[in-house]
Amino acid sequence: MVSLCLTPLPPSPPPAHPRKLFESSSLSLNSYRSIAGGALKPIVVNGNPPTFVSAPGRRIVAVGDLHGDLDKARCALEMAGVLSSDGQDSWTGGETVLVQLGDILDRGEDEIAILSLLRSLDIQAKAEGGAVFQVNGNHETMNVEGDFRYVESGAFHECVDFLEYLDECRCDWEEAFVSWIGVAERCKEDRKMSQNYWGPLNLVKRQKGVIARSMLLRPGGLLACELAQHAVILKVNDWVFCHGGLLPHHVAYGIERMNREVSHWMRGLSEGENSPQVPFIATRGYDSVVWNRLYSSDISDLEDYQIKQIHAILEETLQAVGAKAMVVGHTPQTVGVNCKYNSSIWRIDVGMSSGVLNSRPEVLEIRDNMARVVRSRRDTYNQLQLADYTNNQSK
Repeated sequence: MVSLCLTPLPPSPPPAHPRKLFESSSLSLNSYRSIAGGALKPIVVNGNPPTFVSAPGRRIVAVGDLHGDLDKARCALEMAGVLSSDGQDSWTGGETVLVQLGDILDRGEDEIAILSLLRSLDIQAKAEGGAVFQVNGNHETMNVEGDFRYVESGAFHECVDFLEYLDECRCDWEEAFVSWIGVAERCKEDRKMSQNYWGPLNLVKRQKGVIARSMLLRPGGLLACELAQHAVILKVNDWVFCHGGLLPHHVAYGIERMNREVSHWMRGLSEGENSPQVPFIATRGYDSVVWNRLYSSDISDLEDYQIKQIHAILEETLQAVGAKAMVVGHTPQTVGVNCKYNSSIWRIDVGMSSGVLNSRPEVLEIRDNMARVVRSRRDTYNQLQLADYTNNQSK
């Protein structure tokens, strides 16, 4: 069920006890289902693009920035237990809800392939009672603005190949986009084997790639309209997900309003006589939703009073949006996925793409308001019980 309006949930009451981190054994997906007790209630989505999601009893998995690295993306999704390891790109997550935190574009060569994979998985997930959601990051908004400074040559070529494939599909966007993951790697290999790939025509091919990318990603372009289906802020149950970070004035402005304005801009729509305006509060400026790094910076360089100020801002934001914790990407964490500020913020960008840090993938798993970092299927890590606080996580 999708509606265009939703009254924000009332703020959650403050917890009565301090949060604690503790060790616990992991549960398999099947055992989780049995504990949940049979069939789960349907997922209810409110907002267009999706803004508020009620997913009763679901396991939630969050994956950070992917930056065009299809191999690392597959590795992270397999690790999360939602992608088959047989090369068939099949959904294995059952009723799981997967949330990807943006920055799929730039720094890698397989951007459209990753977007296609996620769309294919969403279709499969819905058939099993699960879902896949994406939020747009700063690199998605930059590309729609025509800022291609971080685009790899191979990504320009992928745009050309995809447009040619779209033509083969008789301009049927749905068919071409969903099935692209199945042909993208073959096209990539064919391109690299081409006699002229590294020849004097490469410059011409790059120019062709820039034109193709501009056509796909300009406001109103086919790929921009695909991105417009995703929010910049998404609340699933008691958790809020965004790329950079949500602030009190963002909530006051209106979460659905921001999502709608960004979507309209990407679609090339205008509510007035003028051309669509770039939604500044969401997509531009150091404190915009997709650029904000307030919660992701290394606090070892901060004074105690600064840490307390940031923590107060975070708690005010969470209370205003009615959430227990926030999950963000955007800023690579060299120590891996981690939480700070009494476990109110989880930072999950580990720089896994070969175009960033080329680090080992990690994902965040949430079950019954308990969170754990997954680094391999066999590992068990600290879990968070949101009913509790701990004093040593604020620093």
